[in-house]
Amino acid sequence: MDLMHALTTFVRIVETGSFSAAAREANSSHSAVTRLVSQLEDHFGVRLFHRTTRRLSLTEDGNDLLGHARHLIEMADEMEGTLGRHRATPSGLVRVGLPVGAATLLVPRLSILLRQHPALSVELVVRDQFGDLVEERLDVALGFSHPADSSLIVRQIGVFGRVPVAAAAYLEHHGAPGQPSDLTTHNCIIHETGPDSALWHFDGPNGSEGVRVSGSFRANNSEVLHNAALTGLGIAMLPEAMVADDLRAARLYRLLPDHPSRRQPAMILYPSRRHLAPRTRVVIDFLAEQIKLAENRLAEDRQWGATETAWLV
Repeated sequence: MDLMHALTTFVRIVETGSFSAAAREANSSHSAVTRLVSQLEDHFGVRLFHRTTRRLSLTEDGNDLLGHARHLIEMADEMEGTLGRHRATPSGLVRVGLPVGAATLLVPRLSILLRQHPALSVELVVRDQFGDLVEERLDVALGFSHPADSSLIVRQIGVFGRVPVAAAAYLEHHGAPGQPSDLTTHNCIIHETGPDSALWHFDGPNGSEGVRVSGSFRANNSEVLHNAALTGLGIAMLPEAMVADDLRAARLYRLLPDHPSRRQPAMILYPSRRHLAPRTRVVIDFLAEQIKLAENRLAEDRQWGATETAWLV
C-alpha cells in the first residue's frame, strides 16, 4: 500500500463527503477507493468511517487520523515545493574541497558566482590532499591526481605545473642553481606529501630528471611553503598559479627556466552525475571556467616571459 496515496484519498473522501466523489476526482473506481480505505483500516487496526445508506461520518479514530493525515500531506507538499525549487534554481549549500593554491586563486573570484546566484551558499574545505569525498561530505573537489575511488566522476579541466622559486634575500647569499642537480647543495623547502616528497622532477633538454633535495624546513601546506619562500628561507617548488603574481612583481624569482617541472592535470571530482543538483552543477561550471582562465593567463605569461624572470647573479 502506498500510504501517502491512501491518506490523500482518505482526506478527499472526507472533504467531498463520499467515496464516489473521491473516486471520480481521482479518475478511479469506487471499488479501488473502498479497497484503499480498507487497507488503511487494516494498517492502523481501527475503523475510520460509520457508513449507512444515507450518511458517511468519521469515527473518533477516523477524526484523529484526519488531523495527522492533513499535517503529513502539507509537509509532503512543502518538501516537494522546496526540492522542486532546488531542482529548478541553484540554491542551498555546496561543500567544495580545494587545495590551498587553488583556494588562493579562486576565493577572490567567488563573489562573481555568489552575486549571480544569491540563493547559493559555498563552504570551502581547504587542504592539499583529500580522502573520501563522501565520508568528508564534499559535493565536489579539485584535485591534481587521479583518485583511488573509481566510482568518482572525473572531469579534467586544465594542466598546470610547479616551478622552483626563491626570494632575492636567499639568492643574494646562496646564488641560483644552474641545473637541477645543483639543487642538492641548496636549502630546499619541502612540501610534505609522502615518501617521495623530496624528489623533484624536471623535464629538460636531456629528458626527464629526478633530483632528491633536502632542507631545514618542510610543511604539508603549500601556503606555508609559499610564505617561507617569500621570507628567503630557501628554494620552494610551488604551483605556478600560486606564484604568478609574485613573479610579475619580482617578490620571487623563477629558477631553472630551461628545466620545467612535470605538468599535472587539474581535475574536478564529484560522487555522481545522477540527480546532480543545480547548485552543484553551477559550482562545477564555475570551477572549470576559472581554472581555464587561469591556465590561459599563465600560457600568455609564459609566451611573453612575464613568469620566466630568472635571477641574474
